[in-house]
Amino acid sequence: MQLQVMNSPFNHEQVELLNSLLPSLTETQKIWLSGYLTASLSVSNLGTADAPVMEAQGSGKTVSKDVTILYGSQTGNAQGLAENAARKLEGNGFQVTISSMSDFKVNNLKKVKNLLIAVSTHGEGDPPDNTLSFHEYLHGRRAPSLEGLRFSVLALGDSSYEFFCETGKQFDKRLEELGGTRLFPLMDCDLDYDEPACEWLEGVISSLSEGQGSTVAAVPVAIPSAGEHTYSRTNPFKAEVLENINLNGRGSNKETHHLELSLEGSGLTFEPGDSLGIYPKNDSDLVDKLLLELNLDPEETVKVNKQGDLRQLRESLISDFEITVLTKSLIEQAAQLLGNEDLKELLEPGNEEKLKEYREGRDLLDFVRDFGSWGESAQEFVSILRKMPARLYSIANSLSAYPDEVHLTIGAVRYESHGRERNGVCSILCADRLQPGDMLPVYIQHNQNFKQPKNPDTPIIMVGPGTGIAPFRSFIQDREETEANGKTWLFFGDQHFVTDFLYQTEWQQWLKTGVLTKMDVAFSRDADEKVYVQNRMLEHSRELYEWLQQGAAVYICGDEKNMAHDVHNTLIEIIEKEGQMSHAAAQAYLDDMQQTKRYQRDVY
Repeated sequence: MQLQVMNSPFNHEQVELLNSLLPSLTETQKIWLSGYLTASLSVSNLGTADAPVMEAQGSGKTVSKDVTILYGSQTGNAQGLAENAARKLEGNGFQVTISSMSDFKVNNLKKVKNLLIAVSTHGEGDPPDNTLSFHEYLHGRRAPSLEGLRFSVLALGDSSYEFFCETGKQFDKRLEELGGTRLFPLMDCDLDYDEPACEWLEGVISSLSEGQGSTVAAVPVAIPSAGEHTYSRTNPFKAEVLENINLNGRGSNKETHHLELSLEGSGLTFEPGDSLGIYPKNDSDLVDKLLLELNLDPEETVKVNKQGDLRQLRESLISDFEITVLTKSLIEQAAQLLGNEDLKELLEPGNEEKLKEYREGRDLLDFVRDFGSWGESAQEFVSILRKMPARLYSIANSLSAYPDEVHLTIGAVRYESHGRERNGVCSILCADRLQPGDMLPVYIQHNQNFKQPKNPDTPIIMVGPGTGIAPFRSFIQDREETEANGKTWLFFGDQHFVTDFLYQTEWQQWLKTGVLTKMDVAFSRDADEKVYVQNRMLEHSRELYEWLQQGAAVYICGDEKNMAHDVHNTLIEIIEKEGQMSHAAAQAYLDDMQQTKRYQRDVY
């Protein structure tokens, strides 16, 4: 589309500017701009007559313009989407109250007329830590009748897990049971959540605006950016690799890489406790084996997104699509296209365990070898593949200590399954194929749920075995730079003292200068009886409880299924023993710490 001076109301200079801009806009951007200009004209005609409660034209009904948004987030994604929704709703004239579920006063729930929930699911269908109290209240006997409440739930999850978006589904079901009515249906979002989240928000705004006549023009919702900067999750920054060092000694069973990346020129900033997202690439050897099995032309062009961007098949399988994980959704879609009877049987009700067992440790190459390919073209084949998800890693440095740099601690994942060697997509990219000078697409994932105390005099206890040590290196660097006075106690564990004591010289130096007050280590393979971080905590139970009584905050980072679960139970055991209280009282003590942000976890 080209504008001309004679057929438009613009002067020559304006036409040139518009003609240079319009061809570069995506369809989504054009729609958003059109709606924005329409809304701006509508709002300018309103003057100051807009009120929080408006009367629907011809209906005689009043429609509340107050909206409450609650979020439950482990890594920050749901919070970011909730904050984006708040901005869009305010832009449409709504009065918005936004809060994490842990900060929301449940007694106010009956007063809410319009409720939006953005919540993630982590682990095996578990609610995020900052939703626990609200989740328990809503599903308990004290939950009120919510007749008259209008609500909608945006659920985030990972479809490679069995209980995909389970927490969001629970909230959606429970709010209906309590008498609420849906503004817009539950929206389940996989790791590539931008477009469904955009669709959900557009639907919510449209539903909220119904009955308000011509007084409100709903602004079309653009796909949200994850941050305030130019570079974000949807527009990653290409960071140069500065260093790539194996932290483990010779003979170690492990391979842990310390990665240093340059953020110079990006404008990206972060705080201790934040994470870095990396968009990795699949192993080209695995892609070539898959292409050989598919018997497709590697140079055939395919669309890689809804914007219609084109790429050759081989390159798209390396860069754009996930091929190492079998999700239930992928198998269901492939079954419809293949018509394979064995596959249909695997998906029948009652065979859930068989399906779970099949998916475990297998990838797309296994699936194609077992059941064949689908579609008659490369485009049909990739059409049901999930987009390559970013991998999140806890940031291992303080920006004030290393300006324009971001450091990571990444454990290489290698294992054998079903007769084949398997590799972690991102960890082995970093371990085997990444050299100084190479570029990585990255973004900052801000996480307000894993932050140091605002008062620098507050004592902190950190538990981070293995690569879980990463954020605590950031914490201590930051405390050194800011000269924080609060006591610090670190529990670290790994297999062997000689080969696996990550960042050993740095911890020893911080102990010497007093930035780190106390450190206890557990090396599980150095003795006949295995010793873990929770064993060291029990050995110092009295002193640890004294720190808690002094107001210490506790931080846990690392494996959720085993370590974090064991450490959680150990904390309850210590509180019960040293505080001379019942198990229930000890649990309540730890729950209160979590509610007041004195107990925070970064688990995966």
